[in-house]
Amino acid sequence: MGKKNKGAAPNLGRQLIKDRFGHTQRRKVDNDTMLHTTELQDGYDWGRLNLSSVTEESSFQAFLRTAELAGTEFQAEKLNITFVNPKQRVGLLSKTQEQRMHQKHDEHRDQLKIPRRPKWSKETSAEELERTENEAFLDWRRDLALLQEDEEILMTPYEKNLEFWRQLWRVVERSDVVVQIVDARNPLLFRSVDLERYVKEVEPSKMNMILVNKSDLLTEEQRRHWAEYFDSEGIRTAFYSATLVEEELKLEAEASRLESFPELQQLRQAAEEIQQSLDTVEDTLNVIEQKLKANPENQNDQLPRLPGDKNSPRLLSRLELIEFLRHIYAGPRHTEQHVTVGMVGYPNVGKSSTINSLMTVKKVSVSATPGKTKRFQTLFLDKDILLCDCPGLVMPSFVLTKADMLLNGILPIDQMRDHVPAVNLLCERIPRHVLEDKYGIVIAKPLEGEDMERPPHSEELLLAYGYNRGFMTSNGQPDQARSARYVLKDYVNGRLLYAMSPPSVPQTEYHTFPERQRKVIEESQLPGQQQRAMRINKSTSKELDNQFFSDKPTHAHVKGRTNFPNVRLANDGSLVAGNDPAAKPWRHVKKERREKLRKKFSHLDEH
Repeated sequence: MGKKNKGAAPNLGRQLIKDRFGHTQRRKVDNDTMLHTTELQDGYDWGRLNLSSVTEESSFQAFLRTAELAGTEFQAEKLNITFVNPKQRVGLLSKTQEQRMHQKHDEHRDQLKIPRRPKWSKETSAEELERTENEAFLDWRRDLALLQEDEEILMTPYEKNLEFWRQLWRVVERSDVVVQIVDARNPLLFRSVDLERYVKEVEPSKMNMILVNKSDLLTEEQRRHWAEYFDSEGIRTAFYSATLVEEELKLEAEASRLESFPELQQLRQAAEEIQQSLDTVEDTLNVIEQKLKANPENQNDQLPRLPGDKNSPRLLSRLELIEFLRHIYAGPRHTEQHVTVGMVGYPNVGKSSTINSLMTVKKVSVSATPGKTKRFQTLFLDKDILLCDCPGLVMPSFVLTKADMLLNGILPIDQMRDHVPAVNLLCERIPRHVLEDKYGIVIAKPLEGEDMERPPHSEELLLAYGYNRGFMTSNGQPDQARSARYVLKDYVNGRLLYAMSPPSVPQTEYHTFPERQRKVIEESQLPGQQQRAMRINKSTSKELDNQFFSDKPTHAHVKGRTNFPNVRLANDGSLVAGNDPAAKPWRHVKKERREKLRKKFSHLDEH
């Protein structure tokens, strides 16, 4: 086969590449320094149109685009890296910093507001109303941004879409009672005091109320503390658990389904006979119940109905909460036929679950992400009770760190980028023995020289949890990021329980943890592979000492040489000469077996 004809047509692919890139002079960046710089559009393609669609931008991309639009030059140093010690309280504040931040929160709590709807009348046009609403909303956002920047205060990522706040305004204007649904584990974080002020500004006769959801996670003593605290604040409070009610409804539905089978007829007849035999006992119980109702010491445990009553720490059932809403408001109504109850709350406090449990059927879609409900909707709970469901709103509130927002469910755990601060905060709140009892793991103890009572670091907990659950990376190490998501979700769902106390009660007295249930297991009793996987530093000082002193010299050293085949070292340390120095040492010696290097040095790959 001869050579290729040079005059033939060239390769098509090569020709296309040459046509596309061959005649274009490659742009060069004459910036050899380790600096980021803006690229001002003052060169070849200055007048070209940028037709690419931009719907979402990160903070860094938004900063670059703003700098280009403003024509501003900036420089930022590259490779500005800080190495973080995993044994420190990464992402958390010290005790002094926490006290200072709490003081700032108390000083600026009055500036923590929600946007107001501007005054309007029937003569106001739609365009004018929209313009005034936009201006007021922009001023509100600017005030909060200045508060965060000037005072260096961290706030929750509040709702920045005006349309959601318009839905809140409509719900407040239509409602006779505005109910804020809060999480029982931290009610003050999810309560907006300024919303209560705004309700009174719209109409002084309107009523504010707080519904403490997930109250089954609290003890009766803890609920009593919160009832007394909200009594001192002058706001009505009810304790409820949507999850508990939904489970009871499922059990009732299952029981009614089983009753349809004919085999249960005999059991029903036997139950009726037992019921008849208990009628005489029931009469006696009724007499005792009347005496208990007449006792003034038990008045506080009854279901509060009138606005003058004090808050009760009772956990209300579904029917009791409906009666509570029916009798709580006695003022002028927005609609004469029924009382309108507005339901407002964060996206993850169980607002939709509460409405579904009251309606006994699913009327509202449930989601922990803001924006699931786009418009407010009205639902008749009874002929005289109308529920007005507001879209889930993240209102501005003070927090110490982003780890707080993750543990309280405000930020989604699946989208977090740094799990270390949140897990460190979890380890400070939940004791070591509770974590070990809950997950059946053994967390690495502090090393010598460290405080033996300190809480575990995030790496210590995640390494033990990941190894126990089999969450391993490709190189055989426990997967800390995956383990962190499981542990944090257990905290948010209440499996790892920690409840914040009201300001009037010390935290140590309010929330107590159970004693250790499992037997203490020492690390030395665990397999060697598990011990190494549990440690951040793979070798301790004791292991290094043992390894160093266990190696005994087996040959002589003379002026740096060790190849003396006819000289050996005796047990007492003296040198002993061989039998025949003139003999050839390599004879009658079995050659070493050639061994694969990965087997020879396998001890170096142990984790």
